[in-house]
Amino acid sequence: MINVPKVRVIDDEGENLGVMFTREAIEQANEKGLNLVEVSPSADPPVCKYLDVGKFRFEAQKKANLARKTQKTQDIKEVKMRPNIDTHDYDVKMRNVAKFIGNGDKVKITLRFRGREMAHQHLGMDLLKKVQDDVAEYAKVEAFPRLEGRQMLMVLSPK
Repeated sequence: MINVPKVRVIDDEGENLGVMFTREAIEQANEKGLNLVEVSPSADPPVCKYLDVGKFRFEAQKKANLARKTQKTQDIKEVKMRPNIDTHDYDVKMRNVAKFIGNGDKVKITLRFRGREMAHQHLGMDLLKKVQDDVAEYAKVEAFPRLEGRQMLMVLSPK
């Protein structure tokens, strides 16, 4: 006996019409002026639905546009410091970090070493540790401090 493909059919109002032969389902869809669209191919038997394909694509496109419009992109803001930063300058930088984190952005803290400052990398590590402690209540460390050339980097993200 030849294995004739069968599908579970759902009509345009969402009612289950049961399992029928694929050819028969296509003919019924054409009578209604609709297309037979496979909704769930992994089911046994596969589930198909009577749809107007143009309208279906339009609705899907509209849904995708709405999702794209409402999503929030997360930017990476950069705050640059030096290992021997003054307290007031540090406070200003930390206000900026708090503002960026409050807006939902990630913050990359860059600590730049110049000249003989490279011999005192522990000062930079202490400063980044202080930053980490100061922002602990509203941000978490995404990338722990690491040295790249003459810069020490750390990435913070909102909690």
